[in-house]
Amino acid sequence: MRLKSLLCIGLTIFISCVSSLPAEETPGNQSAESARVERIKGHINFLASPELKGRSGYEALVTARYLKSRFKEHGLKPLFENDSYFQPIPGNEGPDGKPVLLGRNVGAWIPGSDPKFKNEFIIISAHYDHLGVRGGRIFPGADDNASGVSMMLEVARAIATAQQKPKRSIVFVGFDLEEHMLWGSRWFAAHPPWPIEQVKLFITADMIGRSLGNLPLPTVFVLGSEHAPILKETLDAVGTPDGLETARLGIDLVGTRSDYGPFRDRKIPFLFFSTGEHPDYHSPRDTPDKINFSQVAKISELVEQLTVKTANSKEAPVWTDEITPSLDEAVALNRIATLVLEQKSASELTDLQRFVVTHAKTKTRQILDKGSMTIGERNWLTRVSQLLLLSVF
Repeated sequence: MRLKSLLCIGLTIFISCVSSLPAEETPGNQSAESARVERIKGHINFLASPELKGRSGYEALVTARYLKSRFKEHGLKPLFENDSYFQPIPGNEGPDGKPVLLGRNVGAWIPGSDPKFKNEFIIISAHYDHLGVRGGRIFPGADDNASGVSMMLEVARAIATAQQKPKRSIVFVGFDLEEHMLWGSRWFAAHPPWPIEQVKLFITADMIGRSLGNLPLPTVFVLGSEHAPILKETLDAVGTPDGLETARLGIDLVGTRSDYGPFRDRKIPFLFFSTGEHPDYHSPRDTPDKINFSQVAKISELVEQLTVKTANSKEAPVWTDEITPSLDEAVALNRIATLVLEQKSASELTDLQRFVVTHAKTKTRQILDKGSMTIGERNWLTRVSQLLLLSVF
């Protein structure tokens, strides 16, 4: 018991020391871009450090306190009742008849500046939990999902310190227990601080620091815009930071992969940012030294610009069930298939995998040459994309 107490005290001191570091200061001779990269790097190095043991159990609480300290540092208001930054996630009743605390979501917000729109909310989120220690080995979760959390913290800092506050209110939520069937986001969506219909856009990022299959692909996949056409226009309007590419895909190509699930199911417009799975996914090898910090910083800049533009727009995103086939999906799949065939040797792909990838490349090339895609062809594209995720990546 004494050892456990000493460990708790040690971790508390550790989080206090890290929270007090002047990580947000920008030296006069440092560019805004390089400063952003350094802040991103600091967050990820801390969140994926050995001391946090994969952010599960007590270490998840330490992480939650870190998020709270960052929110408070920039004057973001607590999101939940009783002026709390924490939303408890209860489980079944314990021996004393009270629910066992499973975890906690961490939330803060920036009130909108326009009385007409301030009761409409845009949520920026990321899950901060990971797999902890298994078989005596730490699963650091640098990409999954320290990268997404660093984005959320950087966007919160940028918007909170801007001179002009957005018209709509901006909410930031770090979800716990995503690795346990999205329990944190499911609890939040079922118990929001205000009627869930007031959420006009939900944004989340999960794994944005690497590349799909370790391919030379400087691309972030943006999924969900097919359910709110105005989001496609907004993405086009804000553009993409130099050195970064975006690929818009339909969410049905990947299924439910992260915390957008409970919001999508309630037909709330959403965007999911991810650079895709890689060989170190859910393994002890997902470490900070493999993260492309500059890429995470660029994605953070993109999310910030998209958020601010949506927050100030007269027209909020509106959900639609009708999906129009987009050539963007064929372009993305064709490029992925081409790179897989170029980068992976015969020994790295089975005959079946090579057949699937070759077929995907050929078929998407035919669609692109034709310049249009039918509903039937999109249904095929959805199936082959899911097959690629299961068999190749």
